[in-house]
Amino acid sequence: MTIKRITVTIKPEHLKRIDGMVGKAGIRNRSHAVEQLLLKSMSKNDLDTVIVLAGGEGVSLRPITYEIPKPLIPIHGKPVLEHQIAMLEKHGIKHIILAVGYMKDKIKEYFGHEFRGMSIDYAEEDKPLGTGGPLLLAKKYIKSTVAVMNVDTLMEPDIQKIYEFHRDQGRLATILLVTSSDPQGLGVAKINGNVVTEFVEKPKKAKSNLVNAGFYIIEPELLRSMPKGRFMLEDFFNQLAKKGQLSGFVYDEEVFDIGTHAGYARAIKEWKPHENFIMKKTR
Repeated sequence: MTIKRITVTIKPEHLKRIDGMVGKAGIRNRSHAVEQLLLKSMSKNDLDTVIVLAGGEGVSLRPITYEIPKPLIPIHGKPVLEHQIAMLEKHGIKHIILAVGYMKDKIKEYFGHEFRGMSIDYAEEDKPLGTGGPLLLAKKYIKSTVAVMNVDTLMEPDIQKIYEFHRDQGRLATILLVTSSDPQGLGVAKINGNVVTEFVEKPKKAKSNLVNAGFYIIEPELLRSMPKGRFMLEDFFNQLAKKGQLSGFVYDEEVFDIGTHAGYARAIKEWKPHENFIMKKTR
């Protein structure tokens, strides 16, 4: 490939930001940073693909999940995953990858390969692979930056805003964080500015009140460094934090975790269906 030299005049403050990208996310030098910025600006700007982690057995929701998988648990008359898809549609998502395992046939039968005009692919587990293993199964569908979210979380983050933040930070991954008055038993992040310096799942003593909201943005090259087989994404995030490759986006809206009986009951009582779900037919 022929490379040509050009001269660019740029403001000092912009050059400082470019220099700050060097050494992050595989950026080798200043020229490489400028090249990557140009490629991104000339390509499609919006994030359009989301992986939904939907393969768990939902042990904390038994006996409900003895009969139906967690993605199909009803909230206001429709499956929780259907509400999530309505939210994703509003924010410009065109492609969903469902990481499925437990009772996967029921999920596939309900959503098929197209739902609400969005294409759906499946990363299918033959055995439980934790929260991280399914990402490698989805690798064949991932062409560019992708978002990842848990199926048992109801919220409405501004996905494109978080994506812009992720791009500006220039790290391999971004995690959505929320403030918790009781962080014990959750994934806790310690941050310095926008950089996560430490991430610990269920620490004995929390060093912060910022916890994992169950929504992430990752670069495809990150998949190459993930271990094969079963592993927890949360443990992998701590490794990224130690390398300075994990950004933290603090989300100040309410999040409903339906992964427990108490959380499920609260969501039924307090959570309101997405307006996009109410206004548009599901099929």
